[in-house]
Amino acid sequence: MNLNQMIDHTLLKPNATFEELSKLYQEARDYHFKSVCINSTHIAEASEELAGSGVLICTVIDFPLGASTPKMKGDQTCTAVSLGADEVDMVIDITALKEGDYEKVREGISEVIKAAEQSLVKVIIETCLLSKEEIVRACQLAKEAGADFVKTSTGFSDGGATVKDIRLMRETVGSEMGVKASGGVRTFEDAQAMIEAGATRIGASASVEIIKSTKS
Repeated sequence: MNLNQMIDHTLLKPNATFEELSKLYQEARDYHFKSVCINSTHIAEASEELAGSGVLICTVIDFPLGASTPKMKGDQTCTAVSLGADEVDMVIDITALKEGDYEKVREGISEVIKAAEQSLVKVIIETCLLSKEEIVRACQLAKEAGADFVKTSTGFSDGGATVKDIRLMRETVGSEMGVKASGGVRTFEDAQAMIEAGATRIGASASVEIIKSTKS
């Protein structure tokens, strides 16, 4: 497997400095990662820094809480795409899911997909806050809405990706959707375990260390 091309090299902390972001872009070039995953305020500069590199620009929508209205999610997506985002990772309305308001959850996903146009959409369901049944329902809603991926976590809540959750998500969406493991994937062994469980994309801030360990 080409692990580099399965990694979204990620820097989403709110106090990220210009120096840290510049390093992220250079590492993404050097290691040929699939994308950089950054906050939307940095999309324009990332597009300039990575022009011609083949590295995609991924950003986050309604992050990290997912508590905005469907229209607001769509508006954020529209702006992100206009700035140059190739992929968007959106957070579902977790409260709506837990309260059984599935139409609101589906509408939020649909608004993002509509606004994203040709950009790829990943749906963050925040598995650490959900029961097994809720994980299954969230994945079903994402699939019904036409999303490209389901994703475990923001990395800003109570936990990250687990092998058990990745396996359940893959079983739920089948083979035609992507599954992204994000949150707590720090080593090659972590990444390998997630991929074996069904992940097709890895979100990590320790991307360089993961790749280096495969060559040691």
